Amino acid sequence: MLVLAICCMSLLIVSLDNTVLNVALPSMRSDLNASVSGMQWTIDAYTLVLAALLMLAGSTADRLGRKRVFQAGLVIFTLGSALCSIAPSLEALVGFRMVQAIGGSMLNPVAMSIITNTFTEPRERARAIGVWGGVVGISMAAGPIVGGVLVESVGWRSIFWINLPVGLAAMALTARFVPESRAPKPRRPDPIGQLLVIAVLGSLTYAIIEAPGHGWDSPLISVCTAVAVVGLVALIRYERRRTEPLIDVRFFHSAPFSGATVIAVSAFAALGGFLFMNTLYLQDVRGLDALHAGLWMLPMAFMCFICAPLSGRLVGHGGPRLPLLLAGVTIGASGVLFAVFDAESSNVLMLTGYVLFGIGFGLVNAPITNTAVSGMPRSQAGVASAVASTSRQVGQSLGVAVIGAVLAAGAAAGAVGAEPGHKASAAAAAAFVDAARPAWWIIAGCGAVILLLGALTTGRWALATTRHAAALFEDAGPTGQTSANSSARA
Repeated sequence: MLVLAICCMSLLIVSLDNTVLNVALPSMRSDLNASVSGMQWTIDAYTLVLAALLMLAGSTADRLGRKRVFQAGLVIFTLGSALCSIAPSLEALVGFRMVQAIGGSMLNPVAMSIITNTFTEPRERARAIGVWGGVVGISMAAGPIVGGVLVESVGWRSIFWINLPVGLAAMALTARFVPESRAPKPRRPDPIGQLLVIAVLGSLTYAIIEAPGHGWDSPLISVCTAVAVVGLVALIRYERRRTEPLIDVRFFHSAPFSGATVIAVSAFAALGGFLFMNTLYLQDVRGLDALHAGLWMLPMAFMCFICAPLSGRLVGHGGPRLPLLLAGVTIGASGVLFAVFDAESSNVLMLTGYVLFGIGFGLVNAPITNTAVSGMPRSQAGVASAVASTSRQVGQSLGVAVIGAVLAAGAAAGAVGAEPGHKASAAAAAAFVDAARPAWWIIAGCGAVILLLGALTTGRWALATTRHAAALFEDAGPTGQTSANSSARA
């Protein structure tokens, strides 16, 4: 339990950093003279680097030692937080956020691998993962309030200070109490695959964020789109030929694992878009300060805090099916409430939409994590959890990029660009609501994907594919290829 608490401390500072940052975006934009796309980059520069390096960090931890990599991540993340607090410009802030992300990539997947190797009994592991998910709820509940208080009283730079004492305490406790562990047969590095992943994620996100300003038909956006497509094709072909790839296709022989990957992308795309859009609406359109905007989002965060550990218990007792179905319904319903019924026009409807989204996101996290690592050999826990964590970060990056692009391309330029703390005109507010409607349909669609895959990937057939995928790892020979018996079973 002490090891679990230490690992949860790392998740707390990483998750709290994102939720606190969202509340501070308008103040940062005003202070640094940044555009909406500039604010998107303060989020996506972090999530992109995180997504690109998570699998490398997971395999490196399996090879060099999970405790050692975890400690290095704490040091780099804490240092990056200190640098962010003194950033003199938007460009410097984005760069220091990337430093944070390098450290963050060594924390969450490695911590999950430590937990998986500590809690070996399936039911206890599911409960531990429920606690892990509950920390996300705590960060969502505390983030808007803590961020609002700090921004209003001290300034946006102080939001990065809270990482320093937690990071230092986690370093000391890790050195004293966390045991070292390694995979018996870790995989070799895959630098070419790593570079291809960076090229695909970076070029795709850049194209989405910058397209509204440059135009989709501009040469720069066309080149970035082409790089993303060519890089993805090259990545798939290259990884299929490697005996020890960065992204091991054997994981995707498991239908629950594949479903959990897509569900993670969908859920975190919805979260990223939801937080980004509502931060702009509450502060730029309604004219609320950071603290009151945080209070408005508190019902969503509170429901996430309540439902995350409940979801862990449901997964431990009955599997991931029920939490996933409920998550899909509630996230989808939240999107529909805003898209069809203009929930922004009514305080009651808006709070209802926040509560529904909080319930859905609180329920979805534990099934994703548990499905990613359950049924797989513990020796592959670091890589498996890294794939799941990568899917989360990719989803959040795409959510912020796509939702931001939809808003920037709409008729709400006046509302989105309003000065923080000053209420927009009725016409500008109406324009923002109209421009946001397609974005809410995107969030509703994410809920539908979660619902559909939750139903399809949790039955008997799906569980049988998980056993087959695990057998592929257990029967692999020295070169990483399956034995003749395994091939015959396939």
